Amino acid sequence: MSPAIRGIRGAITVEENSAEEILQGSWQLVSRMMELNQVQREDIASIIFSVTEDLDAAFPAQALRGRGFQYVPLLDCCEIPVPGSLKKCIRVLMHVNTEKTQKEIVHAYLGGAGGLRSDLMQP
Repeated sequence: MSPAIRGIRGAITVEENSAEEILQGSWQLVSRMMELNQVQREDIASIIFSVTEDLDAAFPAQALRGRGFQYVPLLDCCEIPVPGSLKKCIRVLMHVNTEKTQKEIVHAYLGGAGGLRSDLMQP
C-alpha cells in the first residue's frame, strides 16, 4: 500500500487553566499519539488543536514549537461550548503520512477524556 494521509484523534483534560498545564498536557498527548502510531515528526502533515472555552492561558501549539516542530503547520481553535460537554479539554487532530490503514490507527484519549471515544480505543 502506498502512503496516505490519515487522521489521528486524541484528547486530554487538564486540572487548571494555566499555561504550564496546557503546554504539558498538549505535549503529553501529542507524544503519546506519535508513540502509539510509530509517527516521526517528518511524517506529520499538520496538527489542529482545539480547547474548551475555559482554557485560554496558552496556545497548545506552543508546546511543540521549541521541540523541533517549526515546519509542521499547527493551528489552535476553540471548541463549540455545548452545554454539558467535557470541561478543561484539549483535543487534537493530527494528519500524518502513513502506510497504515484507518483501522490500524490508534487514537489516544487521556485523563478525563478517556470516555469520549471508547469505540476507538484499542485494548
